[in-house]
Amino acid sequence: MSKILSQLLYKVPLEQTSGDMNLLVEGLTFDSRKATIGMVFIAIQGTQTDGHDYIGQAIATGATAIVHQNDLPEKQPGLTYIRVKDSAFALGQMAAHFFDNPSEKLIVVGVTGTNGKTTTVTLLYQLFRKMGYGTGMLSTVQNWINETAYPSTHTTPDPIQLQSMMAQMLLAGCTHCFMEVSSHALVQQRVAGIKFAGAVFTNISHDHLDFHQTFDKYIAAKKLLFDHLPSKAFALTNIDDKRGMVMVQNCKASLHTYALLKDAAFRTRFLSHTLQGMELEIEGQPVWFTLTGKFNAYNLLCVYAVARLLGLEAEDTLTQLSIVKPAPGRFELITDRAMQRFAIVDYAHTPDALQNVLETIAELRTRNEQVITVVGCGGNRDKAKRPVMASIACAFSDKVIFTSDNPRDENPDEILDEMMAGVSATEYRKVLRVSDRREAIRTAFMMSGKGDIILIAGKGHENYQEVKGVKHPFDDRAFARELMNETETN
Repeated sequence: MSKILSQLLYKVPLEQTSGDMNLLVEGLTFDSRKATIGMVFIAIQGTQTDGHDYIGQAIATGATAIVHQNDLPEKQPGLTYIRVKDSAFALGQMAAHFFDNPSEKLIVVGVTGTNGKTTTVTLLYQLFRKMGYGTGMLSTVQNWINETAYPSTHTTPDPIQLQSMMAQMLLAGCTHCFMEVSSHALVQQRVAGIKFAGAVFTNISHDHLDFHQTFDKYIAAKKLLFDHLPSKAFALTNIDDKRGMVMVQNCKASLHTYALLKDAAFRTRFLSHTLQGMELEIEGQPVWFTLTGKFNAYNLLCVYAVARLLGLEAEDTLTQLSIVKPAPGRFELITDRAMQRFAIVDYAHTPDALQNVLETIAELRTRNEQVITVVGCGGNRDKAKRPVMASIACAFSDKVIFTSDNPRDENPDEILDEMMAGVSATEYRKVLRVSDRREAIRTAFMMSGKGDIILIAGKGHENYQEVKGVKHPFDDRAFARELMNETETN
């Protein structure tokens, strides 16, 4: 696949060019190590490194054109240089053109928010597959093109990966693509060049302040998805969240709302719920779902609303939604065969998500079962939430074990110290510190009895634990199942 450079620069604001603008381009890269003959190297200013520092390396390995936004002290003769206003935006647009703008031929719906993104896109993917549509999914857990899974490394891939995946979706006969859109991706222009048919806002609470610095900047980042929607797209927002309408201010797209509490275009109400599922009434129709909890009621209602906005019939949608499965590691229930012991593995890694899960468990308790929570906080991430999450865990649990999440480059015990700052004097008696995550989960099982509920929070679907730059194999779900089998045979 080769493209003419000048055509790739369509819609990219140019500030200065030199060299041959009509050369044939064999590929794009922002990683100098991957630059080869015939490729364009786009110098991106990242959070850790600046691509401008690696232009020389990219040229040495074969790059024939350089896209940059900073002044360059020198330029090599015979090469093409393009100075742009924003090289990250340029990368997004160029990647879209290189792959023949696949999003213009797909129905692409982006989902953003602090919590619920993965479940929402997973349910949309399952629903549209069940309804017979060729469907792609881009998510934190896994990427899918129809029935083929691809590994996921980021919530939202880089622009080259994104456009490549969408092009593959078209080749595989997909008509729809549902994708998570992270705040990082929006600020870093990873979705520049994507034409969205619709966008969804789930909710927002404190997270990623290590990157965004302030909550206001985090909100502004999420809002970027709606600011750039075309007028023919739809914007669906959760108005039970107090910032639901903030997200869609000055949005050109057609506005639609959903809620459990307020008067909205799409509403639902609880009829009953258990650990195994819940019954909701949606548009007058009672339906039993295999998911449970208020947060999943929002997710299901959101998915129903998107389906209706994309033209699916109400009855068929509800029938198929009733049999969809939760995303891996999202309130994933693990039990023994006698249903006498329960473990719930959930990705909850923010205060709001942890409280949602624990409140759901509290509502579903039928007797005086113990709730034992195993929770940690990730290293090199927002430190302000550590004592808050600890306080929430204590408030809603009978026993709490603080442990390592992904400590990354931080000392695990120092992370636990910061969590302990959120524990009141009266709650100390219920808290244990076990920094080894495997032993912490094992301890929770040893402390539990018949009917007790063990919540293992923070990592969900992840099958590794990151320590000092190394990802060590470890899966909360697999280990919980192993321990559950041990308790059955004892």
